[in-house]
Amino acid sequence: MKIKRQKHAKKTISFYKYNFSFREPFQILIDGTFCQAALKNKIQIKEQLPKYLMGEIQLCTTNCALKELESLAKDLYGAKLILQRFQIRKCKHMKDPVPASECLLSMLAETNPHHYFIATQDQQLTTALKKIPGVPLLYIILNTMVLDKPSERTLKHVEAIQLGEIVNPAQQKSLQSLKEKEGISGDAEKRGRKRKRKQSHPNPLSCLKKKKKVTPQEPKNPDGKKKRKRSRHRKHRPAGGEQTEVKS
Repeated sequence: MKIKRQKHAKKTISFYKYNFSFREPFQILIDGTFCQAALKNKIQIKEQLPKYLMGEIQLCTTNCALKELESLAKDLYGAKLILQRFQIRKCKHMKDPVPASECLLSMLAETNPHHYFIATQDQQLTTALKKIPGVPLLYIILNTMVLDKPSERTLKHVEAIQLGEIVNPAQQKSLQSLKEKEGISGDAEKRGRKRKRKQSHPNPLSCLKKKKKVTPQEPKNPDGKKKRKRSRHRKHRPAGGEQTEVKS
C-alpha cells in the first residue's frame, strides 16, 4: 500500500512540475488543523513528509494561523508547539489577524504564484482551494498523509493552456520580458513577434566572371611568319657498322 501511495504522489508531483513549474524545495504551507491531526495520529511531519514527496521541502505557516491556535482551547497547545517550529511567511494581516483559512487563501491569490502546497484538514478551506488552479493539497486520513489528485479546475486550466485559450503564467513572464527588450505593442504583443530571417546575399566572389585561359602563341619572325622548326639529322648505324645520315 505504501508503494502504491508513493507512485500516486510521484505522478501528481510530476504533473505540477510539468504544468505549473513547481521546483524543489517544495513550500508546504501548514495550518493548525493539520498539526493537530498529525499529533493525534503520531505522525512526524518533518521526517515523514520529505520521504513521501521524495524531495526537499520547506515547512512554513503564517502569523494568522499561529494567532488562531493561541485564541482556541488549551487542547490545541501541542499543535501550536509544532506549528511554531516552521518558518513564518509574511501575510497582509500582521496588524489585524484573520482566520487561518482566510489568510491561506490570500497567500495564494488567483494563480498560486509562489507554488505553495497546502496542508490542512479544514473541509471548507479545501473546497475553496480546489477552485484555484495549480494548488496541491495535503491531508491526513487513516493515520497516513495523502497528496490529493489535481482538482477539476486545475485539469481544465491545463487543458485550456494546451488548446491555446489562455497563456501559462511562465509563458506570460517570458512574453513580458520580450516586450521590454524589443518593444512589442498592439496585436503583436498577444501573438509575439516572429523573428525576421536575415536575407542571405550571394558570395561576391562567386559572382565574378571566369577568366578565359590564354594559350601561349608561338613567336613570330619580324616578317610576321612563324618560325619553322629546325630539322635534326639523326645518324643511324646499319648492321654492317657504316653510318648513314637520315633527314627527318
